[in-house]
Amino acid sequence: MSVSIHIVEDEQPIITLVKYNLEKEGYKVSSSDNGNEGIEDIKKLFPDLVLLDWMLPDFSGVEICKILKKEKKFKEIPIIMLTAKGEDEDKIKGLNSGADDYITKPFSFPELLARIKALLRRSKPSLVSDIVEFEDLKVDRLTRRVFRKNKEIHLGPKEYDLINFFIKNPKRVYSRDQILENVWSDNINVETRTVDVHIRRLRQSINIDGFKELIRTVRSAGYSLN
Repeated sequence: MSVSIHIVEDEQPIITLVKYNLEKEGYKVSSSDNGNEGIEDIKKLFPDLVLLDWMLPDFSGVEICKILKKEKKFKEIPIIMLTAKGEDEDKIKGLNSGADDYITKPFSFPELLARIKALLRRSKPSLVSDIVEFEDLKVDRLTRRVFRKNKEIHLGPKEYDLINFFIKNPKRVYSRDQILENVWSDNINVETRTVDVHIRRLRQSINIDGFKELIRTVRSAGYSLN
């Protein structure tokens, strides 16, 4: 399943170019063109990684970093700062604000892509690994097979997409809207109750007798792998 990346950048040509190239690589990309909208979108979409411009018309990238890193729910989202500031003291300031990496404009897309992959491998290996495990659950992304205690579980396509989404961030609670955005992103006509139907099917498939419940319902909040 695609890794989601959110770009916060006020230069539309940069957004267009980076978005086009990232989507060619299989990433799911969204964007905001100012800091206030960027903060709201990041909290709503909960992307896997953020590309954040330093110089924005309202908030600076440094301020946005500090805002996100103060909240436990969002502090683990990796951030790459994009900036024209190339001095060492500026890099230190950006990194001290909570950014995980720093790339100076103008940059080449191959360098940006390499930085993204390296940061994801380091900070969120469950996003990019071919085989991911949590508790007694194992997901083989190459073959799209799922196992519990080495017993293969046969899932429908959407149920596989759901478990693959949850295992990216075990214990993270996702709202129905967030699940729709990430698992049904290409179909805007799907209703939130569809999530409940497929979660129920997923539970029926993976809850074999003697195996503990893995999908947790959080009242008025959503679902998590826990």
